[in-house]
Amino acid sequence: MPENRPLLTAAHWGTYEVKTENGRVTALLPFSEDPNPSPIGQGIVDVMDGPTRITQPMIRKSWLKSGPGARAELRGQDAFVAVDWPTAERLVADELERVRTRFGNGAIYGGSYGWASAGRFHHAQSQVHRFLNCVGGYVRSLNTYSYAAAEVAVPHILGDFRSYVNSATSWSSIIGTTDLFVAFGGIPTKNGQIDNGGVGQHGQESAVAEAAASGVQFVNINPSRAAIPASANAAWLAPRPTTDTAILLAMAYELLIADLHDRSFLARYCVGFEPVEAYLRGQSDGIAKTADWAAEISGLPAEDIRSLAHRMAAGRTMISVSWSLTRQQYGEQPYWAALTLAAMLGQIGRPGGGIGFGYSATNGIGAQYQRLRYASLPQGENRVQDFIPVARIADMLLHPGAPYDYNGERRTYPDIRLVYWAGGNPFHHHQDLARLVKAWQRPETIITHEWCWTATAQHSDIVLPCTNHLERTDLALSPRDPYLVHMDQAVEPVGAARDDYDIFAGIAGQMGLKEAFTEGRSKADWLRWIYDRSRANLAAQGLDIPAFESFKARGWHRIDMPDRPTILMEAFIADPAAAPLKTPSGRIELYSETVAGFGYPSCPGHAAWHASEEWLGRAEIGDRLHLICVQPANKLHSQLDHGGFSQGQKPDGREPVRLSPVDAQPRGIGTGDLVRLHNARGSCLATAVVTDDLRPGVVEMSTGAWFDPARDATGAVICKAGNPNTLTPDIGTSSLAQGPSAHSCLIRLDRVDPADGTGTG
Repeated sequence: MPENRPLLTAAHWGTYEVKTENGRVTALLPFSEDPNPSPIGQGIVDVMDGPTRITQPMIRKSWLKSGPGARAELRGQDAFVAVDWPTAERLVADELERVRTRFGNGAIYGGSYGWASAGRFHHAQSQVHRFLNCVGGYVRSLNTYSYAAAEVAVPHILGDFRSYVNSATSWSSIIGTTDLFVAFGGIPTKNGQIDNGGVGQHGQESAVAEAAASGVQFVNINPSRAAIPASANAAWLAPRPTTDTAILLAMAYELLIADLHDRSFLARYCVGFEPVEAYLRGQSDGIAKTADWAAEISGLPAEDIRSLAHRMAAGRTMISVSWSLTRQQYGEQPYWAALTLAAMLGQIGRPGGGIGFGYSATNGIGAQYQRLRYASLPQGENRVQDFIPVARIADMLLHPGAPYDYNGERRTYPDIRLVYWAGGNPFHHHQDLARLVKAWQRPETIITHEWCWTATAQHSDIVLPCTNHLERTDLALSPRDPYLVHMDQAVEPVGAARDDYDIFAGIAGQMGLKEAFTEGRSKADWLRWIYDRSRANLAAQGLDIPAFESFKARGWHRIDMPDRPTILMEAFIADPAAAPLKTPSGRIELYSETVAGFGYPSCPGHAAWHASEEWLGRAEIGDRLHLICVQPANKLHSQLDHGGFSQGQKPDGREPVRLSPVDAQPRGIGTGDLVRLHNARGSCLATAVVTDDLRPGVVEMSTGAWFDPARDATGAVICKAGNPNTLTPDIGTSSLAQGPSAHSCLIRLDRVDPADGTGTG
């Protein structure tokens, strides 16, 4: 690397200049191009070679002594034995051969989640999938924990979802054009610190502030006032959690009876409004979806619902639905209801109006961009056709051979004997962790690549130490960000840590498959291959980036984004015949004959209200509160939770839990008190923060605390660090998407004696 420029690295939360001294990273400084850098990156400095670092291949003692399946109930408790790399490679290769020979490749589950690294080559998900395809294939997962319900439901309505998430109407169109921005689920700009594949400039905070300054009026519909930045000057409507569908349907009803719906838009661009109208009027189920009906469900005043519907029809309105709305039981319905309301308003495809999916869920949503066609590591062909919805992993492990429904199919869970995990931490993003611990005892072998001792690593049989992004060279090439960054190797790997590529190449060599995996290319060769292919792809788009050596010498390059604002579904609205949607009709299907034909009671083919099993409207709520789990501001998911930045914001090393004074006072709880959240699924400790920014009856807690289980006085598992997924239900959103339902969660909360280490005294 040239000596006249700083070392650079990129992460999902930003780009940084790296400072080193005596072979160690000492600081990560903000990238000179970033006006609002995230402080998350600094959290890695003090844990690069700390006590949580894995420095050698490690084998669980019972597994090493007695073989696959030995004392699986001790995962998470058993000691580990260090071995050298040749031994580890041989053990992994032999175990893969045993499983695929005896049970077939359909007994191997390839687990990964795409947030492990911003680098294009050292992308753990690509690496593990390429390797497993080389050995014959694996059972894979579909969809995401972020918005699985929308990933399955929205294609039935619009023909696609991913492209619409990535091409939201840009803030540049909203600013100066939009009259009213109605944010169901808020606009959590803390989430906008991140983007998959890297961030060059953070723009969500400034975009919201500029929009408000230009005259856009914001409405925050969320149990938390803090779900939208103060700069928005937003009106706050605080409904009961998981009732957004009822509110949206009531607004649609109000447009209908006031004759404020756009009949010409519905006729030209949509199909299926007739059964929707019958449902809104109550002709199909005997219940008119009035504002009074929604008020009883949501706890919002009926007049607030009516007046907001009229305001939305009176000017240019953007309806924003956060990704979090999908993560509840029946999470398919809020997006379907929001699309129905947006279609009735008739502003889809117009500047500053229509609908947006997840503003500020990541930094790139609402940015003015064009899709950048970067190359990536080829993954090859997976000869195993079986898959599961990503959030159904515990069901799969606990119930092999059991039938389940998914998106119109009747499927069967495979019998998994070996789990291979590289990239991601299921003990962070999965629900009902006590149930996951039981499910995790079922496979005969669990192999994990990890650089630090997460709960997933601790619950594995073979742990292979991998590098992190500061210990390797890579390329940050995000399709949603204009910056290309050469990620410099800043320091040597700690201990015996290896890149995922080197780990897989070594195992492939033991199996006689090294050439198939590497294609004879070194890491440097692959980096050049990816860059040169990407350069050719961009040239075909009319975009020019420098040759590799010039790019490497400077360290970064910025692609000019188009001057013209992005407007969601603009081409379809301009000419629906020339640019039809990928639905059966080519139009927006407010009623889907396909979904109706599946026969799912919870998915009648149009947006419909269904009450969750756990919500504040239950007849016998007692002293229970509704827990909302939000993305953390001090880390990405659970990454760097052990670092100084995250830990510095956690009193006594525990995750804070926010609650209203109305709920705190009768429980004798004040800010700073140790509390225990619990229900029949589990419990965790937290530090109380009393705030007026929450609706009474609701408590809010960030995800991401590393699962740190202990036993309370009754023998039940309690997480000392405050992982809220000890409490959340592990149930599918519905038979349609089988997504996660974390937000449908009732808990009890008690003040406890801090002198008792488990908080049960």
